[in-house]
Amino acid sequence: MRIELFDAIKQGDTRKFYKSKEWLAKRSQIKIRDNNECQKCKRRGRYSKATCVHHKKHLKDYPELALTDDNLESLCDPCHNEEHPEKLIKKESSKKFINEERWE
Repeated sequence: MRIELFDAIKQGDTRKFYKSKEWLAKRSQIKIRDNNECQKCKRRGRYSKATCVHHKKHLKDYPELALTDDNLESLCDPCHNEEHPEKLIKKESSKKFINEERWE
């Protein structure tokens, strides 16, 4: 992996990594290895098409494993969301109703 990508990850800028040619090539390779099937669904006896490649050990915590095959698995979006519940937390809306309905 290029030094600038490793440094970007360490500094919290994962966007640069996920757009890199190294990641895009590795992502494609892993999906082919996994037959484009979600590995978590497969372990549960189900089938889903893989839509993403997941880092088992999180990228920000283990940048040295960013392109390591054993740390990557193909997942469908619902399974990937299960792995990252923190990304599903909805922020409370700061918008308020302009005209509140009142019953009297």
